[in-house]
Amino acid sequence: MSGAPKEVLVFSKRFSEFSYGPNHPLKVERLQLTMDLIAAYGLMPSATEPWVEATPAEEQDLLRVHSEEYLNVLKKANGGEAPLMGWRYGLGSGDNPVFPGVYDWSLLVTGATVECGRQVVRGGRQIAFNVAGGLHHAMPSRASGFCYLNDPAVGIARMVEEGLRVVYLDLDVHHGDGVEAAFYGTDRVLTISLHQHGWTIFPGTGFPDEMGEGAGTGYAVNVPLAPGTDDGLYYWAFMEVVPPLVHAFRPDVLVTQLGTDALTADALGRLNLSIGGFGRLMGEIKSWNYKWVALGGGGYRPINVARAWTMAWAVMRGLDLPDELPATFVKGHPLEVGPSTTLSDPPIKVTGTAAAQARDLANLVVARIKERIFPIVGA
Repeated sequence: MSGAPKEVLVFSKRFSEFSYGPNHPLKVERLQLTMDLIAAYGLMPSATEPWVEATPAEEQDLLRVHSEEYLNVLKKANGGEAPLMGWRYGLGSGDNPVFPGVYDWSLLVTGATVECGRQVVRGGRQIAFNVAGGLHHAMPSRASGFCYLNDPAVGIARMVEEGLRVVYLDLDVHHGDGVEAAFYGTDRVLTISLHQHGWTIFPGTGFPDEMGEGAGTGYAVNVPLAPGTDDGLYYWAFMEVVPPLVHAFRPDVLVTQLGTDALTADALGRLNLSIGGFGRLMGEIKSWNYKWVALGGGGYRPINVARAWTMAWAVMRGLDLPDELPATFVKGHPLEVGPSTTLSDPPIKVTGTAAAQARDLANLVVARIKERIFPIVGA
């Protein structure tokens, strides 16, 4: 392992065997699209072993987070038909369709995240990236928000059982409610979620006063942002809150959920982060030099997903990329790429009333966190 790259992808072509359905906003195809762009830029660690192969999670790992009853129901759904009373477990709705292989898909995604943890904790890697992971809404006994098993929580729970301290940082446009709930009562995990305000988007939670309970009081941090948030305001809120808390907590491992649905013109989100702004955040995180498990997450414009996660992977490897997309990728994916053939996109500067309201909210949220949470964590 001494000569192996310090950064590793965990992936499987089996991901492409599954589908939420043709009309569902979560397109599994975005995962292979991302890997194709990474390969086109020459960013695979090795031609012969471009990634560590993902394998399904073991049930003993799932049971650290999910109930046995729920797992049994999800197994019954694996054939593609909703089991009796499946709606009680969130199954069969528009958000959480029952499709053939739904349990197998969830096991494979979760196993990839568990493998990322193994790679950084015991495998000598500094960074491990599972683009399929980050399904952060699933609850112990319920599917939610396109998520059936909560792979970040399962991976983190395993690390905590091994005695490690973990920071979970969630950049998805939606509140990372399932991961927060899993560790709401412990000070072994610091969860931080930056997201669009819960009054304007699913799941309607993630307010600053949701800050943990019992031993976990102060170890759940929520930074809700208004739809008028652009690169500058997002970065300001991030820098005011996240680095001081992360460094005060001193984690053994940093786990990030890198949903790209906070990017401009996402199909579900309404924030205004550019791909360049996203890359700037990746550079900041990389500079902290923690063991880093990176997970994918939301993102509903596949080409934006591919561009942002390719940029993230380049930052993780310490490489600069040409802005012009590789010609082989553009030729191979003309419909996905469309008229824009660059890795970056023009940043949007929000002005007027929307900008003022977004700034006012961000100021209030940051002040509240500094007042109530910083003293507890020691920031």
